[in-house]
Amino acid sequence: MHQINQRLNKALAHRTDLDMLRSLKAPKKGIDFYSNDYLGLTHNNEFHTLLLEAINTDPSLLVGATGSRLISGNSACTMQTEAFIAAKHKAAAALLFPSGFMANLALFSSVPKRGDTLLMDEFIHRSVRDGARLSAAQGYRFRHNDLNHLEQLLKKSKGTTFIAIESLYSMEGDFADLETIVALAERYQSALIVDEAHAFGVFGYGLVAHKDLQERVFATVITYGKAMGLHGSAILGSHSLISYLVNFAAAFIYTTALNDFHAVSLRKGYEFLAHYPELAQTLQQRILEFRTSGIPLLSAANSPIQTLLVPSSTAARALQMELEKQQLLTFAVVSPTVKAGTERLRICLHAFNTQAELDQLTYALRNYLTT
Repeated sequence: MHQINQRLNKALAHRTDLDMLRSLKAPKKGIDFYSNDYLGLTHNNEFHTLLLEAINTDPSLLVGATGSRLISGNSACTMQTEAFIAAKHKAAAALLFPSGFMANLALFSSVPKRGDTLLMDEFIHRSVRDGARLSAAQGYRFRHNDLNHLEQLLKKSKGTTFIAIESLYSMEGDFADLETIVALAERYQSALIVDEAHAFGVFGYGLVAHKDLQERVFATVITYGKAMGLHGSAILGSHSLISYLVNFAAAFIYTTALNDFHAVSLRKGYEFLAHYPELAQTLQQRILEFRTSGIPLLSAANSPIQTLLVPSSTAARALQMELEKQQLLTFAVVSPTVKAGTERLRICLHAFNTQAELDQLTYALRNYLTT
C-alpha cells in the first residue's frame, strides 16, 4: 500500500509542478457564465412544478430500478419513453443511458470491431476516445474540422469505417460541417456517429434533426444534462443498432437501470422545450449581444460556448480568478484538457443572462485585454 501511495503522490506532485492539478471545489456564488444550463431549466420554477406533479402523482417513481435492464430493472415506463424519444427525433429507435459518457463508452467499445477503422475528430470528447480504446478497431484522429484530412484517411481506411464527430464542440464552441461530412461518409460507405451533447435544446432536437439528416447518420448521441437541465443520454439509430447494443454493449448490460422518474422527467423535458421555443430564441439574442462586444472570440457566432484564447495555464487561471472576484463565474480550460499553448477562458451563455450581466462581463474582459 505504501508503494502504491508513493506512486500516486509522485504523479500528483508532477501534475502540481506543471500547474495542472485538478481538485473538487464547493459550488460558487455569482453570475453563471460557466454551466451547461443553456436554457436555464435547472432554475425554472414552472419546469420544477411539472416534475413535482409527476412525483406527487406516483412517489414510487423515485425508487431504484432494482437491477440491470436485462434482469429486473426494465420497465414499461422506460420503454415508452424510448419510443417517445425516437418519434420526437424521427429515428427508428432509442436506448437510454445514465450519461453521455456511458452512451459513448457503450457505442464505441462494442460496435467497431477488429479490422474496422475509426476516424475521430481530434477534439472529440474523451468518452469517445475511451470507448475507442476498448475497441479492437484501428483508430485515427483527423485534424479538427479538416475535411481534406478526413478524406485522406477515408481513402486509406480498411474494413468498415466509422466517423466520430460532435455537432457542436464543447471546448471550441464551433460546429462540424454536418452536410459535407454526411456526403463524405456516403461517398466512402462509412458510418457517421454524431454527438449532439451541446446542440440538443439549443438548436431544437439537435443539428442532425434540424438539418433533417436522421436517415443519413448511423447513430446520434443525445445528452440531457445540458440544455434540458436533467441527466442521462440516448443513442438514436436503427432497430438493429439498438438490439445489438442491448446484446453486446457491456456498459449497458452490466449497469443498474435508471429509475422511472428519469424516464418521466425526460418526457416532461421534451414537452416543456416544445412549449417554450422562446427560450432558445432568447439564448440566441444573448449570444448576439455578447458577440457585438468586440472581444476577440474563437467560437462560432451563434454558439452558446464562447472562448477567449489565453495561451498559458497560469494566465488562464489568473483571469478566471480575477473574474470570480467580480462575481463572474467562467472556466479556465487548461492542459491536458486542451493542448499546451491553446489554453482558453470558456464562457457559456444562457437564456437567463441579463444585458447588465453581459455588460459587466464585457467590461471586465476589455480591462484584461488592455492591461
